[in-house]
Amino acid sequence: MTAPTKKRPVETQADLSAEIAEREKLSIEAEAAGQNVRQPLLDYPPYRSSVLRHPTKDPRHADPETIELWSPCFGHSDVDPLEADLTIAGSNEPIGERITVSGRVLDGEGRPVRNQLVEIWQANSAGRYIHKHEQHPAPLDPNFTGVGRCITDDEGRYRFQTIKPGPYPWGNHINAWRPAHIHFSLFGRAFTQRLITQMYFPSDPLFALDPIYQSITSQKARDALVATYDHDLSTPEYSMGYNWDIVLTGPSRTWTEPEEGDL
Repeated sequence: MTAPTKKRPVETQADLSAEIAEREKLSIEAEAAGQNVRQPLLDYPPYRSSVLRHPTKDPRHADPETIELWSPCFGHSDVDPLEADLTIAGSNEPIGERITVSGRVLDGEGRPVRNQLVEIWQANSAGRYIHKHEQHPAPLDPNFTGVGRCITDDEGRYRFQTIKPGPYPWGNHINAWRPAHIHFSLFGRAFTQRLITQMYFPSDPLFALDPIYQSITSQKARDALVATYDHDLSTPEYSMGYNWDIVLTGPSRTWTEPEEGDL
């Protein structure tokens, strides 16, 4: 007779929240003891698939030119200014709250990083991505693709017109929802210099419940991922405005993902 398979216990948000609180306590104790706690924590058990996403072996040197032969291609022409407007991809207006997202890309000394390729991708206002593996039964918006790109100007500034994304379920545990966010990708002089991070919106009630956000145990570092409402960026009777600066190096740098993140 085959032994019955032992089912994994159903994990609720309360289970995950208790685990997050315990990890937070351990990180605080480690920092108090003078230990250097890496941010974000790569192997973060409350983020159940982190064991599949973080590096498990020592880094190895590779030929950059060989890597670039297999790197993605994001277009066959120069970046057009219209690509920074995610609201004009369809024949009609996309559904949702229109927003302007702008900020500066800076180095650790506060100097602007000019001519930097900045790409974004995001869910639509219903919290759904246009992606072949997306199974969330929220509606797709035929007038919103959720992708855009631009080049920073002489002040290191980028600017996107888009729709505020909705939160979405991601299957980490029962009733798991990601806070609303926009993914940012920044390239240096080559594909091998790519950095990826996420921008969040202020006062999101899901922050305390999200293992990905909580894998950064430093509150200062968490706050650096949250945009601020900027009334000067808002357009009268049209869209709200958010400002978010990205710092690439130094002690105040914006934390980036070591590997490809979630959707």
